[in-house]
Amino acid sequence: MSEEKQLNQVLGFWDLMAQAIGQIIGAGIMSLTGAAIAMTGKSVPIAFILSTFFVMGQMVPYIFIGSTVKISGGPYGMIQVLLSPKLGGFYAIVYTMSRISIASYCLSASEYLLGLFGMGMELRVAVAIVVLVLFYVLNMMGADIFALVQNFIVGALVIALLVFTIFGLPKVDWANLTAPGQWMTAGFNGLISATVLVKFATGGAQIVVNMVDEAKNPTRDIPIVILTSTLAVAVLYALMSVVAAGVLPLEQTAGQSLINTARTIMPYPLFVAFVIFGAEGALLSTLNSSLVASTKPILRATWDGWFPAAWGKLNKKRVPFIYLTVLFLIGAATILTGMNISMITQLVQIIGSFNNILLCYCLINLKKVFPEAWAASKFHISDGLLMALFIYGEVTVIYALWVQLQGKAMWVYVGNVVMVVVALGYSLWRYGKGGIAKTPYRTILGETNDA
Repeated sequence: MSEEKQLNQVLGFWDLMAQAIGQIIGAGIMSLTGAAIAMTGKSVPIAFILSTFFVMGQMVPYIFIGSTVKISGGPYGMIQVLLSPKLGGFYAIVYTMSRISIASYCLSASEYLLGLFGMGMELRVAVAIVVLVLFYVLNMMGADIFALVQNFIVGALVIALLVFTIFGLPKVDWANLTAPGQWMTAGFNGLISATVLVKFATGGAQIVVNMVDEAKNPTRDIPIVILTSTLAVAVLYALMSVVAAGVLPLEQTAGQSLINTARTIMPYPLFVAFVIFGAEGALLSTLNSSLVASTKPILRATWDGWFPAAWGKLNKKRVPFIYLTVLFLIGAATILTGMNISMITQLVQIIGSFNNILLCYCLINLKKVFPEAWAASKFHISDGLLMALFIYGEVTVIYALWVQLQGKAMWVYVGNVVMVVVALGYSLWRYGKGGIAKTPYRTILGETNDA
């Protein structure tokens, strides 16, 4: 890789772990727990445990490909090299459009902050923009500064969630938790719907794959980070959901955020700390992680010719400042349009499932494209088991997509179709013009199997 395209390799194992945990623990646990309780009652801890089964299905290609070869650009690079350049371009466009999700973290952070100080929601948009500006400036300072801030936020965040769990578990009404009429209130279908919903809260660790060019030892660290962070947070979430469902009556928790429960179980000073470091920390760590990682697939796509080369320039801190600015503008524009958090989430979840289907197919081609690297991989398994994992990944992703498609408003379907058509049309047009990189493995991916 040429010097002008070299990112700073400064992220160690714990930096990647902080990024993964910060991405997983976001608005989902704070807002979706109550929504899941409304779907399945006090059996919501089972939904969180089952959600791990779905999440790990979509993590399979990241773990096995990431342990075998160092692929720049995260999922974009995997699809570009292991499937087809045309599909790589399709992914790059869809991924860029889906970055409207950045706005949801800013809006949620604004709402929690205003609620904490008892202020009206009329300042919601202004505060969200201020939050976005602050983290935009922070990420301009380089990956090392990002990691320092992320480590601090995530450390405080995990402590806050553990305090919630420790204070709450002794106050759980265990008899009422499993009482008739409280458990699986909408039957099996309600439990599965809640499971797919909270999958959004349990997933996210795969974001570290985007940071392969800034990781010190990516093929060793990234797969382990994905596995351990996902499982550890899933256990924490399950325990937190026991508290959320077991302390207060069902009618006081269904459809409500964790704030109501936290106010009940904690002394006021700790409650305030929970809102600041727990609720706000969850949102800000996800925003920070998203901004720094989201530029990398788009940057690699630029270097491969999908976008004008000038857009891929780096500043003195080796930050893709043009694309960071693009993400800032996407987030700001989404905030200013008045879209609410639910609308943003529905638009990006469905289209994201299509990308996960493509990534599972990358797993099948891993052995064909990189036989020597696969044979030397720390995660090498038999062909039969690899095929079984491919099927597991595809089934979980497709089933989750099918559940997500049920009962949505027409604008959700239309919005997702428009994104697919635009992305596919641009990909075919740009590929037809020529100049898209079809370079061999080492030019695109760098080294294999880090020492």
